[in-house]
Amino acid sequence: MTSHDVVVVGGGPAGLSAALVLARACRAVAVVDAGRPRNAASAHVHGVLGLPDLSPQVLLEVGRAQVLAYGVDVLEGTARTARPRPEGGFAVTLSDGRVLAGAHLLLATGTVDELPDIPGLAPRWGRDAVACPHCHGWELRGRAIAILGGGRADARRALMWRQWTPNLTLITAPDHPLAPSDLERLGARGITVLDGPVTEVIAAADRLCGVRLRDGTSVPIRALVVAPCFRARADLLDGLGLRPTELTVGGRVVGTVIATDGAGRTAVPGVWAAGDGASPLERVVAVTADGAAVASAINAALTDGSHPEHSAGEP
Repeated sequence: MTSHDVVVVGGGPAGLSAALVLARACRAVAVVDAGRPRNAASAHVHGVLGLPDLSPQVLLEVGRAQVLAYGVDVLEGTARTARPRPEGGFAVTLSDGRVLAGAHLLLATGTVDELPDIPGLAPRWGRDAVACPHCHGWELRGRAIAILGGGRADARRALMWRQWTPNLTLITAPDHPLAPSDLERLGARGITVLDGPVTEVIAAADRLCGVRLRDGTSVPIRALVVAPCFRARADLLDGLGLRPTELTVGGRVVGTVIATDGAGRTAVPGVWAAGDGASPLERVVAVTADGAAVASAINAALTDGSHPEHSAGEP
């Protein structure tokens, strides 16, 4: 068993950012990463100041190299279980049998985007089927874009996306009709509203070119906006006595999160959560900052605690 001040499960932007802050505070840190980044399908990470248009893989490679230079133990593998230790702290068991002990445990395990079950959609995800306008809007500007959904929240999304393109269509869901006031606002901005649902996403030459509606109508578009269901990766929660919490937006359940107090603390002392798993609506730059902020709180907790400290070496 290898002992550390903090074991970080998840080596994405939040986990690596947390590891960097903790290592620079001379804490002994281990990061376990299974290599399943949420944004793997995207060609680039956009909107990160000073890092223009890196691929998700290159961003993680740069981050790993940075934390390795500070002595962080980065282990490739899957964390299978996490449990409290009788003597204090937590034990994390990897799929290959290795066991890591940490006085504190940070869950930066991320989230999974569950897409609507529409033929042809999954292969386009992260490319020309997207969710976030601030992540992809600039690259899709001026194209014919359709928004899949309906209801007040989706009408608001359509109004936001309108600033990136004048050629915008909102395809409503039968169980989420639009209010007359929303229809009026959308019409005033030149946004077309069609009755759904979408039954197929159409691509040609590896490019999205349209969607087909239930009545057989084909709508030519070049990009599709989808609101997935966000599911926090919660495989480790049972052993810690935690459960995922439902996430609601506009009165609708849109997924699950690992609940925290806003500073990263979960209901179990010593267990923390940061990044997509705790706040799946955020962008890369935001979850990176979240990892750094939670790491600062963990460092303060280590300073205040009575357990033995591990030295990562003199700065």
